[in-house]
Amino acid sequence: MADRETTTEAERRGREAAALVAAAKAGDHRAFEELYRRYQPRIYALALHLTGRPSDADDITQDAFLKAYNHLHEFEGRSEFFTWLYRIALHRALNIQRDRGRRKTVGLDDPRLTAALAVDAAGDPRRALELQESYAHLLAAFDAMSPTLRTTVVLTTLQGLSYKEVAVVLDTTEGTVAWRVHEARRQIRAHMERLQKEPTPVHIRARARRISQENDAAKLEQAILALLPDAKPRLA
Repeated sequence: MADRETTTEAERRGREAAALVAAAKAGDHRAFEELYRRYQPRIYALALHLTGRPSDADDITQDAFLKAYNHLHEFEGRSEFFTWLYRIALHRALNIQRDRGRRKTVGLDDPRLTAALAVDAAGDPRRALELQESYAHLLAAFDAMSPTLRTTVVLTTLQGLSYKEVAVVLDTTEGTVAWRVHEARRQIRAHMERLQKEPTPVHIRARARRISQENDAAKLEQAILALLPDAKPRLA
Protein backbone atom coordinates (compact mmCIF):
# COMPACT_ATOMS: atom_id res chain seq x y z
CA MET A 1 0.00 0.00 0.00
CA ALA A 2 2.81 2.38 0.93
CA ASP A 3 4.51 1.80 -2.44
CA ARG A 4 1.27 2.59 -4.24
CA GLU A 5 0.81 5.80 -2.24
CA THR A 6 4.39 6.83 -3.05
CA THR A 7 3.85 6.12 -6.72
CA THR A 8 0.60 8.09 -6.71
CA GLU A 9 2.30 11.07 -5.05
CA ALA A 10 5.15 10.95 -7.57
CA GLU A 11 2.65 10.77 -10.41
CA ARG A 12 0.77 13.76 -9.00
CA ARG A 13 3.96 15.81 -8.81
CA GLY A 14 4.84 14.75 -12.34
CA ARG A 15 1.47 15.85 -13.68
CA GLU A 16 1.72 19.19 -11.89
CA ALA A 17 5.22 19.78 -13.27
CA ALA A 18 4.09 18.86 -16.78
CA ALA A 19 1.21 21.35 -16.54
CA LEU A 20 3.58 24.07 -15.35
CA VAL A 21 5.99 23.34 -18.20
CA ALA A 22 3.17 23.53 -20.74
CA ALA A 23 2.04 26.85 -19.29
CA ALA A 24 5.58 28.20 -19.30
CA LYS A 25 5.99 27.18 -22.93
CA ALA A 26 2.82 29.13 -23.69
CA GLY A 27 4.37 32.26 -22.20
CA ASP A 28 3.22 32.10 -18.58
CA HIS A 29 6.22 33.47 -16.68
CA ARG A 30 4.62 32.70 -13.33
CA ALA A 31 4.55 29.01 -14.25
CA PHE A 32 8.31 28.96 -14.72
CA GLU A 33 8.74 30.89 -11.46
CA GLU A 34 6.82 28.11 -9.75
CA LEU A 35 9.10 25.50 -11.31
CA TYR A 36 12.05 27.49 -9.99
CA ARG A 37 10.51 27.62 -6.51
CA ARG A 38 9.97 23.86 -6.49
CA TYR A 39 13.32 22.74 -7.80
CA GLN A 40 15.82 25.44 -6.84
CA PRO A 41 16.62 24.02 -3.36
CA ARG A 42 17.39 20.59 -4.79
CA ILE A 43 19.51 21.90 -7.65
CA TYR A 44 21.45 24.10 -5.25
CA ALA A 45 22.00 21.19 -2.83
CA LEU A 46 23.19 18.99 -5.69
CA ALA A 47 25.64 21.66 -6.89
CA LEU A 48 26.92 22.41 -3.38
CA HIS A 49 27.70 18.77 -2.64
CA LEU A 50 29.50 18.30 -5.93
CA THR A 51 31.57 21.50 -5.76
CA GLY A 52 31.74 22.32 -2.04
CA ARG A 53 31.51 26.05 -2.79
CA PRO A 54 28.38 28.19 -2.25
CA SER A 55 29.48 30.60 -5.00
CA ASP A 56 29.80 27.74 -7.49
CA ALA A 57 26.48 26.27 -6.34
CA ASP A 58 24.77 29.64 -6.87
CA ASP A 59 26.28 29.99 -10.34
CA ILE A 60 25.37 26.43 -11.34
CA THR A 61 21.80 26.85 -10.10
CA GLN A 62 21.29 30.12 -11.96
CA ASP A 63 22.94 28.77 -15.12
CA ALA A 64 20.82 25.60 -15.05
CA PHE A 65 17.52 27.46 -14.76
CA LEU A 66 18.55 30.08 -17.32
CA LYS A 67 19.48 27.37 -19.80
CA ALA A 68 16.26 25.48 -19.05
CA TYR A 69 14.23 28.64 -19.63
CA ASN A 70 16.00 29.52 -22.87
CA HIS A 71 15.69 25.97 -24.22
CA LEU A 72 12.28 25.11 -22.82
CA HIS A 73 10.91 24.79 -26.34
CA GLU A 74 13.33 21.88 -26.87
CA PHE A 75 11.95 19.93 -23.91
CA GLU A 76 9.62 17.36 -25.46
CA GLY A 77 8.41 15.70 -22.28
CA ARG A 78 9.90 12.28 -22.95
CA SER A 79 11.31 12.43 -19.42
CA GLU A 80 10.31 14.33 -16.30
CA PHE A 81 11.21 18.03 -16.20
CA PHE A 82 13.33 17.56 -13.07
CA THR A 83 15.32 14.83 -14.86
CA TRP A 84 16.09 17.21 -17.70
CA LEU A 85 16.98 19.99 -15.26
CA TYR A 86 19.22 17.68 -13.21
CA ARG A 87 21.16 16.73 -16.32
CA ILE A 88 21.77 20.40 -17.15
CA ALA A 89 22.98 21.13 -13.61
CA LEU A 90 25.12 17.99 -13.44
CA HIS A 91 26.88 18.80 -16.70
CA ARG A 92 27.73 22.30 -15.45
CA ALA A 93 28.87 21.07 -12.02
CA LEU A 94 31.10 18.36 -13.45
CA ASN A 95 32.69 20.83 -15.85
CA ILE A 96 33.56 23.11 -12.92
CA GLN A 97 35.00 20.15 -11.03
CA ARG A 98 37.19 19.18 -13.96
CA ASP A 99 38.42 22.75 -14.38
CA ARG A 100 39.40 23.09 -10.73
CA GLY A 101 40.43 19.55 -9.94
CA ARG A 102 39.49 17.40 -6.96
CA ARG A 103 39.48 19.02 -3.53
CA LYS A 104 42.41 17.75 -1.46
CA THR A 105 41.24 18.63 2.03
CA VAL A 106 38.08 19.58 3.90
CA GLY A 107 38.59 22.90 5.66
CA LEU A 108 36.76 23.95 8.79
CA ASP A 109 35.03 26.62 6.71
CA ASP A 110 33.58 24.05 4.30
CA PRO A 111 29.90 25.07 3.98
CA ARG A 112 28.73 21.46 4.16
CA LEU A 113 30.58 20.97 7.43
CA THR A 114 29.35 24.28 8.81
CA ALA A 115 25.73 23.48 7.95
CA ALA A 116 25.90 20.00 9.45
CA LEU A 117 27.41 21.25 12.71
CA ALA A 118 24.89 24.08 12.95
CA VAL A 119 22.06 21.54 12.92
CA ASP A 120 23.53 18.56 14.75
CA ALA A 121 25.45 20.44 17.47
CA ALA A 122 22.42 22.62 18.22
CA GLY A 123 24.58 25.46 19.52
CA ASP A 124 26.61 23.26 21.87
CA PRO A 125 30.32 24.15 21.35
CA ARG A 126 31.52 20.92 22.97
CA ARG A 127 29.27 18.81 20.75
CA ALA A 128 30.42 20.79 17.72
CA LEU A 129 34.04 19.96 18.50
CA GLU A 130 33.18 16.27 18.89
CA LEU A 131 31.38 16.16 15.55
CA GLN A 132 33.73 18.41 13.62
CA GLU A 133 36.53 15.91 13.08
CA SER A 134 34.16 13.03 12.41
CA TYR A 135 32.23 14.93 9.78
CA ALA A 136 35.42 16.26 8.21
CA HIS A 137 36.69 12.68 7.79
CA LEU A 138 33.41 11.58 6.22
CA LEU A 139 33.42 14.54 3.85
CA ALA A 140 37.02 13.79 2.91
CA ALA A 141 36.02 10.21 2.11
CA PHE A 142 33.10 11.50 0.06
CA ASP A 143 35.28 13.99 -1.84
CA ALA A 144 37.90 11.33 -2.56
CA MET A 145 35.42 9.34 -4.64
CA SER A 146 35.11 9.78 -8.39
CA PRO A 147 32.61 12.35 -9.71
CA THR A 148 30.43 9.48 -10.92
CA LEU A 149 30.20 7.88 -7.48
CA ARG A 150 29.69 11.20 -5.71
CA THR A 151 26.93 12.14 -8.13
CA THR A 152 25.21 8.80 -7.58
CA VAL A 153 25.40 9.16 -3.78
CA VAL A 154 24.05 12.71 -3.92
CA LEU A 155 21.12 11.73 -6.12
CA THR A 156 20.16 8.56 -4.24
CA THR A 157 20.90 9.54 -0.65
CA LEU A 158 20.75 13.30 -0.40
CA GLN A 159 18.17 13.95 -3.10
CA GLY A 160 16.07 10.89 -2.36
CA LEU A 161 15.69 9.73 -5.95
CA SER A 162 14.91 6.10 -6.64
CA TYR A 163 17.44 3.94 -8.47
CA LYS A 164 15.12 4.06 -11.47
CA GLU A 165 15.06 7.88 -11.47
CA VAL A 166 18.83 8.10 -11.03
CA ALA A 167 19.32 5.69 -13.92
CA VAL A 168 17.32 8.02 -16.15
CA VAL A 169 19.22 11.13 -14.98
CA LEU A 170 22.61 9.50 -15.48
CA ASP A 171 21.60 7.59 -18.62
CA THR A 172 22.50 4.19 -17.18
CA THR A 173 20.80 1.13 -15.69
CA GLU A 174 19.33 0.52 -12.25
CA GLY A 175 21.84 -2.28 -11.78
CA THR A 176 24.71 0.10 -12.44
CA VAL A 177 23.27 2.59 -9.94
CA ALA A 178 23.05 -0.14 -7.31
CA TRP A 179 26.67 -1.17 -7.96
CA ARG A 180 27.85 2.44 -7.65
CA VAL A 181 26.10 2.85 -4.29
CA HIS A 182 27.70 -0.38 -3.11
CA GLU A 183 31.12 0.77 -4.33
CA ALA A 184 30.68 4.15 -2.63
CA ARG A 185 29.98 2.38 0.67
CA ARG A 186 33.06 0.22 0.19
CA GLN A 187 35.30 3.19 -0.51
CA ILE A 188 34.02 5.17 2.47
CA ARG A 189 34.52 2.15 4.71
CA ALA A 190 38.05 1.68 3.36
CA HIS A 191 38.83 5.35 3.98
CA MET A 192 37.68 5.10 7.59
CA GLU A 193 39.65 1.89 8.09
CA ARG A 194 42.83 3.57 6.83
CA LEU A 195 42.42 6.16 9.56
CA GLN A 196 42.53 3.36 12.12
CA LYS A 197 46.08 2.43 11.14
CA GLU A 198 49.48 3.93 11.81
CA PRO A 199 50.77 6.61 11.50
CA THR A 200 47.37 8.17 12.17
CA PRO A 201 47.19 9.61 15.73
CA VAL A 202 45.59 7.30 18.28
CA HIS A 203 42.59 9.54 18.97
CA ILE A 204 41.76 9.73 15.25
CA ARG A 205 42.08 5.95 14.86
CA ALA A 206 39.69 5.42 17.77
CA ARG A 207 37.19 7.91 16.41
CA ALA A 208 37.38 6.46 12.91
CA ARG A 209 36.74 2.98 14.33
CA ARG A 210 33.67 4.25 16.18
CA ILE A 211 32.34 6.08 13.12
CA SER A 212 32.87 3.01 10.95
CA GLN A 213 31.07 0.75 13.44
CA GLU A 214 28.17 3.16 13.80
CA ASN A 215 27.86 3.53 10.06
CA ASP A 216 27.87 -0.22 9.51
CA ALA A 217 24.83 -0.39 11.76
CA ALA A 218 23.01 2.59 10.23
CA LYS A 219 24.24 2.20 6.62
CA LEU A 220 26.89 4.46 5.23
CA GLU A 221 24.39 6.46 3.21
CA GLN A 222 22.95 7.77 6.46
CA ALA A 223 26.36 9.03 7.52
CA ILE A 224 26.65 11.02 4.30
CA LEU A 225 23.04 12.14 4.72
CA ALA A 226 23.91 13.59 8.14
CA LEU A 227 26.61 15.78 6.67
CA LEU A 228 24.21 18.40 5.40
CA PRO A 229 20.75 18.07 7.01
CA ASP A 230 19.52 21.36 5.53
CA ALA A 231 20.12 20.21 1.95
CA LYS A 232 17.43 17.54 1.82
CA PRO A 233 14.35 19.49 0.61
CA ARG A 234 11.56 17.38 -0.80
CA LEU A 235 9.49 18.41 -3.76
CA ALA A 236 6.42 20.46 -2.94
